[in-house]
Amino acid sequence: MGRAFEFRKARKMKRWGKMAKTFSRIGKDIVMAIKDGGPDPVSNSRLRAVIQNAKAANMPKENVERAIKKAKDKDTSNYKEVVLEGRGPHGIAILVETATDNNNRTVANIRSYFNKCDGALGTAGSVEFMFDHTCNFRIANDGTDPEELELELIDFGAEEVFVDDDGIIVYAPFESFGAIQKYFEDNNKEILSSGFERIPQNTMPLNEEQRADIDKLLEKIEEDEDTQNVYHNMDETEVV
Repeated sequence: MGRAFEFRKARKMKRWGKMAKTFSRIGKDIVMAIKDGGPDPVSNSRLRAVIQNAKAANMPKENVERAIKKAKDKDTSNYKEVVLEGRGPHGIAILVETATDNNNRTVANIRSYFNKCDGALGTAGSVEFMFDHTCNFRIANDGTDPEELELELIDFGAEEVFVDDDGIIVYAPFESFGAIQKYFEDNNKEILSSGFERIPQNTMPLNEEQRADIDKLLEKIEEDEDTQNVYHNMDETEVV
């Protein structure tokens, strides 16, 4: 198995703990998707993907419809996606994806979390180069041979295909999302969920005390209302 498999396995138990927070983040994803491509999921592939993710998270249909209506009715021109980068204690690189209608508030809040935990918010590009921006899909396991599927998807950019308890997982570069989504839809493959992740090119092992320092910072960042995703290069499998 490759880096994507190990990355996913390490993060599997670190999903959003509170359902309300998950729904809030998916709601923001819906707003950003509609802002990007309009409210019709038939013509907006990004919105289709977010709705699939909402179903995978057991988000009630009425919540999804309410988020779509809110995005259509409300002026969302101030909403934008902002990526913030910094270093936590012990030199750990941290990358934060946010969706915000007030960039000054978001930057100030995230900077305060870094400062309180002996870290420092950096400038654009300071750590982003240390992560590979990837897309991923989870499709229903209908008996398809994953090795044959991988051969089919190589031409679309797929780099890793593997099976876990949740179905067949496909990882590819960020730019391959549209082509792979279309392949699955054209071939009647049921997409259970999809998304984007940033996989660290190298990870740093820490001792238990150091890991606790990083976890304290990550918890503060993840609890912020504007935070969508947080990535880091701490090794979550090895303790020194």
